[in-house]
Amino acid sequence: MNVIIKPVNLVYAICLVMVASLLPGVSSATQLPDFISVVEDSSAAVVNISTTQKVKQQQGHGGGYPHGMPNFEGTPFEDFFRRFFDEERHKDMPQREYDAHSLGSGFIISKDGYILTNYHVIRDADEIIVRLSDRRELEAEVIGSDERSDVALLKVEADDFPVVKIGDSSKLKVGEWVLAIGSPFDFDHTVTAGIVSAVGRSLPNENYVPFIQTDVAINPGNSGGPLFNMKGEVVGVNAQIYSRTGGFMGLSFTIPIDLAMDVVDQIKDVGHVTRGWLGVLIQDVTRELAESFEMEKPVGALVSQVLPDSPALAAGFEVGDIITEFNGKPVQTSAALPPMVGVTPVNKAVPVKVMRNGKIKTLKVTIGELPSDDDIRASADVPGSAKDTRLNLGVTDLNQEQREELGLVDKGVLVTKVKSGPANDAGIREGDVMVMLNNKNIKDAKHFRELSKDLPAGKPVAVLIQRRDGPVFLAIKLPDE
Repeated sequence: MNVIIKPVNLVYAICLVMVASLLPGVSSATQLPDFISVVEDSSAAVVNISTTQKVKQQQGHGGGYPHGMPNFEGTPFEDFFRRFFDEERHKDMPQREYDAHSLGSGFIISKDGYILTNYHVIRDADEIIVRLSDRRELEAEVIGSDERSDVALLKVEADDFPVVKIGDSSKLKVGEWVLAIGSPFDFDHTVTAGIVSAVGRSLPNENYVPFIQTDVAINPGNSGGPLFNMKGEVVGVNAQIYSRTGGFMGLSFTIPIDLAMDVVDQIKDVGHVTRGWLGVLIQDVTRELAESFEMEKPVGALVSQVLPDSPALAAGFEVGDIITEFNGKPVQTSAALPPMVGVTPVNKAVPVKVMRNGKIKTLKVTIGELPSDDDIRASADVPGSAKDTRLNLGVTDLNQEQREELGLVDKGVLVTKVKSGPANDAGIREGDVMVMLNNKNIKDAKHFRELSKDLPAGKPVAVLIQRRDGPVFLAIKLPDE
């Protein structure tokens, strides 16, 4: 049977197609983002960074348990026995030195050769080689770096470099298109694209960076490369991925360019980076805690400790205060507070709203300069205890019963924690009592902290240990700094 299409039906079909093309959510080729112009205008300023560092390693056989010993794998004793046998096997073996290589990306921010990248890309590097888009390879100098924000500033010597355009990361909107250019797995100038998934994202152990989260494909070698918006402006420095496999899984994290350029300016102006410091230890307000504080919903940062000699102590902060607003900005979670404080200029007085005993109270605090991590940890220690990150151990004061049992009237500290490091290598174990360090009696935990700060690097120092079977001297050697 022949089907005849009447003219009226044909017109109706054409109208339907035209209407459908105008409906929201219907894509057409002209509506898709054009990445070509961004890549053509910007890729020449993106560089490949390769580093070399000298690594020392003890020679020896592989791991495993000695013949005839039971296999402790999968038991609570696995780590202990594996570490013990490895130490015994390797302690007298010679070391060999070899070159370790790593790869990353970066981008040129000035015509005279300043390059921005990640700190972790160039960390401990003995040599840094920058490869440009025209295949030139130049040795780079580290002008400065900031581990806390994972930003580093390099310099190469030449003239009239291509440069990127710096954008404004504060204007980024969730859902807008962005693209990355970098060297994943050493494939130079690889372009990947996606959208902004979230802004102001906090990550564990990254207190001072409000990350931009995207679904742009980032892989090893992309670190330090730029993230562009559709105007061809750099809005961030690609830094991390969340992965259970080591490869890209759809979660990429980028340092906002506003923060990175502030680090660059400080490095250029004063040679180091300073951050604001409040001086409190904080935690999230859970649903149960919010109910106990008679809050409508769990918001804010709960103060669990006010550090001594801190701006917070001087301003009148108290344990149990819930910080709900900092310098006019709401504090939704505890993770939101450190970046706010960190970008606040030192010595600036700002208002902070806290909930105390069910009432809102405004405190005026003059922001201080953020101390080193070691100093913060030391000031946060429980009284009568101390930690040392160079030796990688923790100690606490002896109680009266322990002193009487060991015959130590006015000296000695109890070792409470030993991690991998110089103390562990020297043979110090949890439960040992340290009596002398570098030929000086250790009075208490506070005195131990003072003595450990002055220990020389690269030189063995004596430590006297008191054990139940008697005293023994051990030698601790800190690595060269």
